[in-house]
Amino acid sequence: MKPALLVCAALSLTLMTGCTGDSDGSDEPTGKARPTSGKSAQAHDEQKLGKRVKEALGTETIDDSDPLFVEAGLERVSDGLHARPELAKGTSYELAIACAGTGKISLSVRGGKPAQRTVDCDGVPATHRTVGSPEQLEIDTKRLSGATGMVGWRISKTEK
Repeated sequence: MKPALLVCAALSLTLMTGCTGDSDGSDEPTGKARPTSGKSAQAHDEQKLGKRVKEALGTETIDDSDPLFVEAGLERVSDGLHARPELAKGTSYELAIACAGTGKISLSVRGGKPAQRTVDCDGVPATHRTVGSPEQLEIDTKRLSGATGMVGWRISKTEK
């Protein structure tokens, strides 16, 4: 084998070994968290915040055979919530909205009994009762300055 080829092979092996170990030369884990990319960290945060919203609304373990449950959803605060459920005329409903993250959102409910209010992104549900009308219910949220996180909603029939 030529001497130049031996030097290149030894140098390559040294560089590869240096890249796989820690700065102290060991291959043992340091226990330090490795930095994650911005997108994967954001997705993880959204997953945690989404779970928190579902728990607050009781939709994480809801049974589709529940006769009071109508529908539910989950969105990013930045995307806003825009739902148009059709409700039976004369039936009473409860709308629950929960936002988890930072800041506040604006909630607008039109149709039935209209409402406009601000909701904190603290994971605590805000509720609104309405009676179904011939018109479609419109539920919209808009993030206020600096708000981030997840927002969810649940509509249930109220017991008579």
